[in-house]
Amino acid sequence: MVGEEGAFVLGWDEVLTEEELSMTLKVLCMSEEEFKEYKEQDGWEDDSEEEENSTLSNEALSRLKTPCKKLLYDSVLLTLESYGADLKAEQDLLNNKEAYEKLSRREQQALHVRYGQKRILHQLLELLQ
Repeated sequence: MVGEEGAFVLGWDEVLTEEELSMTLKVLCMSEEEFKEYKEQDGWEDDSEEEENSTLSNEALSRLKTPCKKLLYDSVLLTLESYGADLKAEQDLLNNKEAYEKLSRREQQALHVRYGQKRILHQLLELLQ
């Protein structure tokens, strides 16, 4: 369901791997009984039209059913915990000209990428609350 990378791609305004995330949330939030029924009815194929009409924009994410929101919220928290430093520490480093200039060019680029990723994840947390 998640694809080769095993991750979902989030942008500022929407989920870029919306089909994978939508299907994953749907399946993970099903009861065992619902999952068995869904699988027996070849539900995997029947949802294509429904999913074509659903875009996981930020607004749509905020309207997810409670179990899906909680699952996604907890997943975002786990992802944020996997980073070495929090958003504030990254922001402080970006704002500290002396410390920033001591970083190699590669470290500076990595800092910008991590900071951007964390900002998107924090935005997602706010949407899901």
